Amino acid sequence: MNIFSLLVLVSLSSLIQTQVTIAHGSLISGAVVTHEKAGAFSIGAIFDETCRPGKEARVAIEMVVRDFNLISNHHLILRFGNSQGKPVSAALSAKDLIATRGVKAIFGGHTVDEASAIAEAASEEVYDVPVLSLADLTSTISQEVQVTAVAAIIQSWGLNQVTLIYEAAPTLSLPEFIISKLSQSLQKSGAELPHIFALTSFSLNYLSKELNQLKKQKYRVFVIHATFESGYRLYQNAKKLNMTGDGYAWIATNSITDLFHSVSPKNMSLMQGIIGTKTYFQDNSMEFQDFRKRFRSNFRNRYPNEEIDEPGVFASQAYDAIRALFHSSNFTYFIQKNSAADFNIHSSHSRSINWKVAPAKVVEIVNVVGKSYRSAYWTEGLGFSETIDDKSFHHTSIEILNEVLWPAPPWHTDRWQRRILAGISEPIRVGVPARSLFRQFVKVEIDPITNATSYDGFSIKVFEEVMKLAYVNQYMTYNYTPFIGEYNDLVEQITSGRFDAVAGDLTISEEKLKRVDFSQPYTETGLVLIVPIRSKLPSQMWLFMKPFTTEMWGLIIAITIYNGLTVWLIERSHNDEFRSGTVWNQIGTLFWLAFSTLFTLRGDKLHSNLSRMALAVWLFVALLIIQSYTASLASMLTAQRLEPAIKYVATLKRMNATVGYCRGSFLRLYLIRAFGFDDAKINKYNSTGAYAKALNTGEIAGIFLEVASAKVFLAQYCKSFTKTEKIYKVGGLGFAFEKGFPMLPAINRAIMNITESGKLLELEDKYINSEKCVDADSISNEDASIGLDSFSILFGITGCTSTVALAMFVIRHFLHSKTEHGNLFKIKFIKRWPHYGKQSSARVTNVDSPRNSLEAPYSEARQSFSTTSDVESLEDHQHAPHHR
Repeated sequence: MNIFSLLVLVSLSSLIQTQVTIAHGSLISGAVVTHEKAGAFSIGAIFDETCRPGKEARVAIEMVVRDFNLISNHHLILRFGNSQGKPVSAALSAKDLIATRGVKAIFGGHTVDEASAIAEAASEEVYDVPVLSLADLTSTISQEVQVTAVAAIIQSWGLNQVTLIYEAAPTLSLPEFIISKLSQSLQKSGAELPHIFALTSFSLNYLSKELNQLKKQKYRVFVIHATFESGYRLYQNAKKLNMTGDGYAWIATNSITDLFHSVSPKNMSLMQGIIGTKTYFQDNSMEFQDFRKRFRSNFRNRYPNEEIDEPGVFASQAYDAIRALFHSSNFTYFIQKNSAADFNIHSSHSRSINWKVAPAKVVEIVNVVGKSYRSAYWTEGLGFSETIDDKSFHHTSIEILNEVLWPAPPWHTDRWQRRILAGISEPIRVGVPARSLFRQFVKVEIDPITNATSYDGFSIKVFEEVMKLAYVNQYMTYNYTPFIGEYNDLVEQITSGRFDAVAGDLTISEEKLKRVDFSQPYTETGLVLIVPIRSKLPSQMWLFMKPFTTEMWGLIIAITIYNGLTVWLIERSHNDEFRSGTVWNQIGTLFWLAFSTLFTLRGDKLHSNLSRMALAVWLFVALLIIQSYTASLASMLTAQRLEPAIKYVATLKRMNATVGYCRGSFLRLYLIRAFGFDDAKINKYNSTGAYAKALNTGEIAGIFLEVASAKVFLAQYCKSFTKTEKIYKVGGLGFAFEKGFPMLPAINRAIMNITESGKLLELEDKYINSEKCVDADSISNEDASIGLDSFSILFGITGCTSTVALAMFVIRHFLHSKTEHGNLFKIKFIKRWPHYGKQSSARVTNVDSPRNSLEAPYSEARQSFSTTSDVESLEDHQHAPHHR
C-alpha cells in the first residue's frame, strides 16, 4: 500500500516538519466525534464528505485514531469539518475548528485548492495552527505513469489518431499536464492527438450535440480524463448515439476507474466496453484483508445508505498515511510540546500492520465486462503482465492479456482495429489517377462496349494485396474512382471528403503530409538525375593502364627485373655477351633479358638447369598476366565506353542549364528549394516520349525522376540515357489516406509482409522490369582494375622459384671456388720450394728427419700433378701472380 506525503503547509514552529508520500488519495470531512477527557488532544479534519473518496477517507482516519488511542496514554479527539468541495467552505470550517473546537492541528484538503484555502485561514496570527494536507502532492509523478500506460495501450493496438476529452475540474490534475504528456507519449509510438475536447459546465448540457460533431468528423478513439460523474454521463450519451460499440474505442484514466469498486453492478453494466488505467495498490495480503474486514463494518455503520462498502485506493492511502504520521517521532514530539502530560505508547497493545509499498510505476489495466471488470497490469519499463510478482512475465504487447481482459475470443492483436472497421458501414472511396505518366504503375482503361472501367498496374496490385493482408476486405469494401487532374488536386480530394484514400504512383512529401496520412513507402525511396550518354574513350589517354592497379603494375615490374637478374647471374659464366662490354651495356642486357622472357622462353640459349627452372615458372605466370590484361582491356573498350554527359547537379547549375520534371509531381518546388534552380529553368513534361525528345534535342540537360519511375524510363531508353550515381533522398511512393484512418498501422504491417515475403518483388518484376535491356548502371561505375589479390599466390610461387635457383647457384659457386683455391696454393708452394731451399743450404739440418726431407714436397706434388704443363695450365686459369 502506498505511503503518502503529508506536506506541512503552515507550521506553528520548527517543531513539525513531516512528509509522508501521498500517491492518489484524499481525505474527507464530516461531523465532530467523541468528547473531552483527561489527556485529550484535539485534531481537526476537513474534507469533502459528499464524494466517495471523502467518505472512505473519513472511515479510514477514524480507524487510525481508534487504534492509536488503544496504545497511547493520550486520547486523540478527531473533529470534522465539511468543505463540500469548495475552497471557501474549507476555509470557514478551518476557522471554526480552531476557534470553537480548539484543535491543535488540521488534516485538510481533498484538492490543492482546498488545502491552500485551509492553510491561508490557519496561518493567521490569531490561530497559527499547523495544517497537514493529504492532497495529491505527487500528482505529477502518478499521472505521468498513468498517461504513459494509456499511450502503451494505444501503441499496442496500433491506433494512430486519438481524441482527448478532459474536464477542467478542481479535483483533477491539471489538464495542461495531461495534454502535454499524452501528446509526447503518443508521438513516441507514432500516434497523434489531433483533437482535444474540453468538458465544461456548459458543454455537459449539450453533450449530444458535441458528440454528434465528433462523430461527423470520424473520430473513433477517445481518451477520457474527467470525474466519474461526468465520464459516466458522457459515455451514456455516446451510447445513445451508437458511439460505444464496434467502430469505437474508449479509454478512461484513473480519475474514473479508481471508483469502479464503488459502482453498483447495474451501473457498471452500462459502462461495458470501457478499458482504462487504474491506480494500483496491493489488496491480496493478510494485513489488507484484516483492514478490509474492519473497514467494511465501520463503513456500513457510518454510511448505511451506501450500496457498496468495499475499500478503494482512497481508504487504503488515507489509512496508511495517517497511521505513518501518528507513529512518527515528529508527531510524538509535537504532542509532548503541546500537552502537559507525558506521552507514551504501549507496545503490547500495538497493532502490527506491515503493508508493502505499492510499486510507484505499476498501473492496473481494467476492462469492464458485464457487471464487473477484469484486471491486468502494466509496469513502466517492463510492459504488460497478468500478475505482479517476481515470477511475472512481461511483454510490450497487450496481446498477452487477451484471455485475462476479454472473456471470449477472438483474441487478436488488432482486435480493436477490427472493431473499428466493423463500425464503418460505407465503402472506402479510393481515388486513382486516370492519366498516370507511367502506365506500368497505374493503367485505367474503359471498355468501349460495356463502358466498364478496369484498373491495373504495379501500384494498383500492391494496394489490393495490402488491403487483403490487412483484413480490410473482411470488414469493408472499397471502390475505385478515376480522377483526371494534377496529383496535388487528387490529394486535396481526400481533404475535401470526396475520397477516403488514393492508390497510385503518389510521392510522399511533407506538404501532402499536412493534409493526409501516408502509408510507408512501397518502392525504393530517392530521386535521380537522368542525362544523355556520351562516349568517354577520347578522354581516356591512360586507358591501357586501367586493367591493373598501381600496386599490380609495380609488382609486375619488380618481379620481372628480379627474374631477369637471376637468369643473368646464373648464365653469366656461360655467355660472353652477359660479361663483356661496359656497365651500361650489361644493364641493358639485363633488362632485355628480363622483359623479353614475358613473350618467349629462350630455352635454346640457356645453359643452366637452374635458370631454365626459374624462367619456366615465370613464363607460366606471365602468360596468365598477359591474358588477364587483354581480357580486361577488351572489356573496358566495349562495355565501359560510355558515361553520363553530366554527373553532378552542381554542373547543371554552373551551366545555367534547363532541367525537366514529370507532370503532377511535387518536384518543381523541391528543385527550387533544395537545389536552388531558377523557376524559369524548370520545364514540365507530360510523357516519357516528351522527356526523350527534350533530352536528345538539348532542350534540357537532364530530367529528375523518382527511382521507381527512372527504372521504367531507362528500360525504354537505355541506349540513349543513363542516371547519375548520386541518389537524392525523397519520400518514395505511398498510399494516401484521410487523417485518422484506423487501419493504417495494419496496412503498414501488410506492406512489410509483402516486402519480406517476396510478393512485392514479384509484382515489380511483372510490371516494372518487364522491358529487359542492357543494364546501363555500369557505365557510371569506376573501371574494375585487377589488383594484387588475384595474382598474389602466383607471384609468390615464381618469386620463391627464382630465389631457390639463385640460392643453389650461389652455394654451388662458393663450394667450387673454395676447392680450386686450395689446389692453387699447393701448386704455388711446389714451384717456389727450390728457391727457398737454396737460400737455406748453409743451415745445419737433420737430413734424417722426414719433416725436413727435400723429396717430400716433390713427392706430394707429383701425386697431385703429373706434368709441369698441368701446373702451368692451372696457374693460367687462376691468373696467378709472377714469382719474385
